[in-house]
Amino acid sequence: MKVEIWSDVMCPFCYIGKRHFEKSLEALPFKNEIEVEWKSYQLNPEYHNTNNENVYDYLSRSKGMPIEQAKQMTKQVVEMATNAGLKMDFDKNIPANTFNAHRLIHLAAKHNLQDLAEEKLFEAHFVRSLNIGEDAILLQLAEEIGLDKMEAEDVLKSDKFAEAARYDVYESQNLGIRGVPYFVMDRKYAVSGAQPIQTFTDVLTQSFTEWKSSQPKTNLTSLNKNDNAICDENGCEI
Repeated sequence: MKVEIWSDVMCPFCYIGKRHFEKSLEALPFKNEIEVEWKSYQLNPEYHNTNNENVYDYLSRSKGMPIEQAKQMTKQVVEMATNAGLKMDFDKNIPANTFNAHRLIHLAAKHNLQDLAEEKLFEAHFVRSLNIGEDAILLQLAEEIGLDKMEAEDVLKSDKFAEAARYDVYESQNLGIRGVPYFVMDRKYAVSGAQPIQTFTDVLTQSFTEWKSSQPKTNLTSLNKNDNAICDENGCEI
């Protein structure tokens, strides 16, 4: 069963939601039958950090709140992250445009490394306080993910995977998605936000049960009158 996750790597709740989802899935008996596909989403596609803005300045300006209120808001997010087993450092966090990061994630998907790319980019932004809007940082992360540096450099210097990232955003608009993280199970059920682990468990279980019951039967009924003229691990019957 496919689970599609719309996410932005500059979104703290997306990182927390990722961890809650993973903890839920890991405990489920059907975890190996779940296919996860990450989808691009940009919270602020026009943003470019040209003035060395820190996260408190960014939040204060973009949301029209005092600096102290921005600090208090991030403090609450840090507490949520800690409860999810994550460490976030907003004092050193660098706001960035994430479009090229999303293109890198699409490149990683081509090599079956998409989930690792998401994790590395979240970690780089929230834990390591790296500027994920800079090509040099993205190339460093590409190597850590296991991607070929020259291929990653070729992507960043071109418009490769730009259309794929934009199409993800287009899909989100068609589905009525207005915020992230947004988890879509089998294009039938959805979970919005960094919900508790139990919420993911309940929705995944219901979705998978319904999906499994709709799959074609794999046990075939034989119409043979006998088992002659076949070969198996014991040899051939004549």
